[in-house]
Amino acid sequence: MSTADKVIKWSPRVICILAILFVSMFAFDVFSPTLTLWQQILALLMQLIPSFILLGILIVAWRWEKIGGIILTILGIIFSVGVFMINYKRLHSIPKSLGIVAIICLPFLIAGVLFIVSHKRKIKR
Repeated sequence: MSTADKVIKWSPRVICILAILFVSMFAFDVFSPTLTLWQQILALLMQLIPSFILLGILIVAWRWEKIGGIILTILGIIFSVGVFMINYKRLHSIPKSLGIVAIICLPFLIAGVLFIVSHKRKIKR
């Protein structure tokens, strides 16, 4: 396996893991001194549901690159539209909204495309 093949194989996995960790960081805003320990744990688990779903998709993509890549690509596109619309209504700024989309959604779109490319290169070998 060439160096390019290794980079194409591992870069979507690393990008996806880092993006999931980034999305998971937003769940830690649930901690409050007014809540009991069990309420905080429940709130944290509720906030981490998207991260668990993304982790499941990553596991699928790790095993079946083509299917996982397609799912991540579609997810990245759909979330891009949704995140843009939500932030544009809130901020009334196209550049800021596009920046938020780039930070949150683009890594999943890139990882999905790279999983598909990795699958194609594996077939070619």
